[in-house]
Amino acid sequence: MSYLPNFLLIFRTDGLLITFSLTFLLISSCVTSAGLSLDFYSSSCPNVELLIKDTVRSATAVDPTIPGKLLRLVFHDCIVEGCDGSVLVQGNDTERSDPANTSLGGFEVVENAKRWLEVLCPGIVSCADILVLAARDAVEIARGPSVAVPLGRLDGRTSSAANVRPNMVDTSFSIDEMTQLFSSKGLSLDDLVILSGAHTIGKAHCSAFSERFEEGPKGTLEPIDASLNKDYAMELIKQCPAGASGAVTVNNDPITASIFDIQYYKNLIAGKGLFSSDSVLMSDSRTRDRVESLSTNQDEFFKSWSESFLRMVSIGVKTGNNQGEIRTSCSSFNI
Repeated sequence: MSYLPNFLLIFRTDGLLITFSLTFLLISSCVTSAGLSLDFYSSSCPNVELLIKDTVRSATAVDPTIPGKLLRLVFHDCIVEGCDGSVLVQGNDTERSDPANTSLGGFEVVENAKRWLEVLCPGIVSCADILVLAARDAVEIARGPSVAVPLGRLDGRTSSAANVRPNMVDTSFSIDEMTQLFSSKGLSLDDLVILSGAHTIGKAHCSAFSERFEEGPKGTLEPIDASLNKDYAMELIKQCPAGASGAVTVNNDPITASIFDIQYYKNLIAGKGLFSSDSVLMSDSRTRDRVESLSTNQDEFFKSWSESFLRMVSIGVKTGNNQGEIRTSCSSFNI
C-alpha cells in the first residue's frame, strides 16, 4: 500500500504530480563520534524529516499497528549488523528471509518514503536513516517522546541470514543472556530495561510466548510459568488457544496497546509481562528497582528512552563511501 504525505505545495516534474512542504526544518549542528550529525541533510534534502514523519503518520492512520512494527523493525536492523538498513533487503538468505524476521512489518512505509525522497532528493538519503527516523517518529505518533536523531548512515552492501540468530534476542532469554548480547553491542543493563519498554506498543504472535504454556490432557493449554498473572494467563489462552493459527497476534500491552507510556512497567509489576524476557526484568534483583522506578515516572522513562534509543541507533553505523552506499530501493542493493 502507498501512503501519500500531506504536504503543502504542489509541483509538476516530468509530468508527475508531487507534493512539497513550505516548512524548512532548522536543526542545530551536532557531530557525533559515529560520524553522524543533526544537520546532515540541511542543505542536500532539508525536508527529509518532515516527509518521513508525514509518511509514518499517514500510514498509521490507515493501519494503527504501524508504530509498533517500525520500532521492532529498527531494532532487528540495528542489533544484527548495525543500523545499516540490511534487514530491508529482500532475497534468499538475506536477514529479512530468516525465520526470526519473517513476522516483521512496516517495510512498505520505509519504501514509500524512499520513493518520494528519490523524487525530491535523488541519491541523497539512505534507507538506514529513513528507518531510524521512521521508528523515531512512530514513537512520537504513539504519544511518546520526540528524539533529535543524528543522521548520515550509509546502507550496508551485505545482508546475511546467518548473522541473525547469533545477534538476536530471543523472547525466552534470561537476564544473563540478554545482558551479554546487549553488552556486545555497547549497550548497558539499564539500556536493556529501557529499550524493553518498546513493548508498550505493538503486537506479538502466539508462538513468541508459547513456552509459558503446555497442552493439558484435555487438549487445552495450561500456564506453567509461575511469574505470569493467572488471570492474564487465562486471557492469553483465550486469544491463543491450542492449535491457533500462526497469524494470530495479541497486544504486547493489554492495557494501553497503542500508547507509548509506562504501562509496560506497571504490567511487569502486576505479572503481566507478555514474554519471559519481560517478566525476568521484574524477577531479577539487578533490574527490579529500575522497573519499579520507571512504573511511576513517565518523564524519567521518556528521558531515559531518548538516551537509550540514540545509543541503539548508533550501533555499527556505516559512514564514508568505502563502507556502504545509498540504495535507490531499500529492498535491493544497487547494481
